[in-house]
Amino acid sequence: MKYIKLYFLLALFIVSCKTVQETTQAVKIAEPEVVDTREIQGGMWIPSLLEGVNEKEMQQLGSKMTAKDIYDVNNSSLKDAIVHFNGGCTSEIISPNGLLLTNHHCGYGAIQSHSSVDHNFLKDGFWAMSYEDELANPSMSVTFIKRIDDVTTLVFQGVSDDLDEASKMKLINQNILKVNKESQKEAWQNSNIKSFYNGNQYILFVTEEYNDIRLVGAPPTSIGKFGADTDNWMWPRHTGDFSMFRIYADANNRPAKYSKDNVPYKPNHYLPISLDGVAEKDFTLVFGFPGRTNEYLPAVGVDQTVNVLNPAKIEIRENALKIVDSYMRKDPAIKIKYASKFASIANYWKKWIGENQGIEKSNAIEKKRELEAEFSKIVEEKDLTGYKTLLSDFEKLYKEIESVSLARDYWVEVAYRNVELLGITFRTYQLEQAYLRGGVEAFEKTKEATLSRFEGVYKNYSAVVDKPVFEKLVALYAQKSPKEYLPTNMVGVDFGALANDIYLNSKLTSIEGAKELLTGSPEEVIKNINEDKAYQFGKELHAVFYNKIEPKFQQLNMELVAVQKQYMKGLMEVFPNKRFFPDANSTLRVTYGQVRGYEPRDGVYYNTTTYLDGVMEKYVPGDYEFDVPQKLQDLYKAKDYGQYAENGKMPVCFIGTNHTTGGNSGSPAIDAQGNLIGLNFDRVWEGTMSDMNYDPDICRNIMVDIRYVLFIVDKYAGAKNLIEEMTLVHPKK
Repeated sequence: MKYIKLYFLLALFIVSCKTVQETTQAVKIAEPEVVDTREIQGGMWIPSLLEGVNEKEMQQLGSKMTAKDIYDVNNSSLKDAIVHFNGGCTSEIISPNGLLLTNHHCGYGAIQSHSSVDHNFLKDGFWAMSYEDELANPSMSVTFIKRIDDVTTLVFQGVSDDLDEASKMKLINQNILKVNKESQKEAWQNSNIKSFYNGNQYILFVTEEYNDIRLVGAPPTSIGKFGADTDNWMWPRHTGDFSMFRIYADANNRPAKYSKDNVPYKPNHYLPISLDGVAEKDFTLVFGFPGRTNEYLPAVGVDQTVNVLNPAKIEIRENALKIVDSYMRKDPAIKIKYASKFASIANYWKKWIGENQGIEKSNAIEKKRELEAEFSKIVEEKDLTGYKTLLSDFEKLYKEIESVSLARDYWVEVAYRNVELLGITFRTYQLEQAYLRGGVEAFEKTKEATLSRFEGVYKNYSAVVDKPVFEKLVALYAQKSPKEYLPTNMVGVDFGALANDIYLNSKLTSIEGAKELLTGSPEEVIKNINEDKAYQFGKELHAVFYNKIEPKFQQLNMELVAVQKQYMKGLMEVFPNKRFFPDANSTLRVTYGQVRGYEPRDGVYYNTTTYLDGVMEKYVPGDYEFDVPQKLQDLYKAKDYGQYAENGKMPVCFIGTNHTTGGNSGSPAIDAQGNLIGLNFDRVWEGTMSDMNYDPDICRNIMVDIRYVLFIVDKYAGAKNLIEEMTLVHPKK
């Protein structure tokens, strides 16, 4: 009997081996074809529409997730952990107690608002060791996406080709209001409708907005903004760009205004955190709210942006930055006041420079012309009448709009954004217009809003800094803005003398003076502001903008939008096998890629990961961009990295091929299994042109390695209370 059993087991073993061989052979025969992953990089995809091609592409890049793991209305999914942060950035929930992770630069304004010379959280960092220590932010909110519905058919009801563009848009807007109003949602939820593919598709988003958001933790600027403006948009990068907040809700876990009785929000899903790090070709998914891209602009549109509009804006901001920087370096109080504003000005100044260089390096304009030539050829061959004049229409309209677009950019950059006193006169101008158009009731409502806004403006305002900015930028405006749109009070002026007169005599240079001007009856206020030197000068600029620049720009832009809409429709029809994703519009999107190095220039190759060693190599004692806190130096010398090290080194940042833009700041970088591996915060300089031309060879997004975040929270800050509420995992092990 023993031998029979042995024989039986031996026979079973032989059969098993044969089965394994046959299975192995079968697998080899069924191996998928080799896919060029470059073909499936790029794109900002709608998460509710991932099933099918997108799901397959993600899996080819290494994802182990299904489309429903990412977006599911009826069950918990990744989308329930992704949050629109204060209308501009992205954040993600990383604990069952509503703990939010976002970028340091996204939380910068809140950190700054809680800072003073005596308690400088920008300089020293902030860490709440208990719920009671967390700091409220009255004006902050975060938004969840609860449901996404395609409502294109409903929005286009009654819209026909025989209507002119203004009539079409009027009817579309009426339909949008109706669909929004009738959409199914809970009493505490909201909805909004956005257009996609240049107005060829409309999608409704049901949302929940939470308004009790409290600051939990932030590293010092020397970590969270390490490298500051010098390293901004650059690789290699060594910035711990993160901050932490917490969502609070009422007893029913629903949105509520700040109250001491509110409790930490309980999410439907939060992201587990991987301690295993990343390697070349690892799958990465970035989930968030990208702001704006223009991937399908015609060649003539890109040419105008790169060679006419961007250079003007770059020059304006470059001059403003030099002046503000000189004052920030001399005065700590001014540095605190202007820290957030300076970063905001510098951010897109440097981005536009890199964008121009990237467009040239990637030969984007010529490639677009080649695509347009192919488009025209197919249109002629197939006699597609509706698309035959599109490219000539573009040429004509971009030529017509160039001058007014440039004038508009000068007004926006000088009078609205970078000369603060002119921005104040603009708000005052709006107050006068409210009275002229809406009477006393509109005046009082606008006055209240204006004074409330002024409180925040003047808190971080210095007339000493603003005066030389005014003098330099207004002179540039007068010299280089198209003459047909130049206000008469900017012709033949000594701007040094003008600045001296205005900043010496205007009451709008202080909050006290502004309140004095705005005190009294509407008639008295209007009389007072019109006697003010700054307002007199600003009013003419704003009047020219509203009465001459903006109407002309909007008229031509409406015509361009109509042609762009038809062109987008034509591209998808003429090239049915090409991949077309909708441009970014601040709605929830998924972009997938891989951890990848790149070659920015001949003979230069950038690896995927940076380490704390690089921080110490860049360290400049006392420098506002490259100083390093003593405690971080001590941890480095002792190699005291805890469980967050990789082969004895502390990873800091890594790069990937994910297609990101402004708004993706704070977006989670997620691995193949759905775990958090990093925090998106930037792009490489050579790839900033991805807003108009994504190129997988050089476009890279930059992410903080989540292990560096945990290391700073744990070993540097000692905030073990925060580590303990997270779920740390080892998916690779």
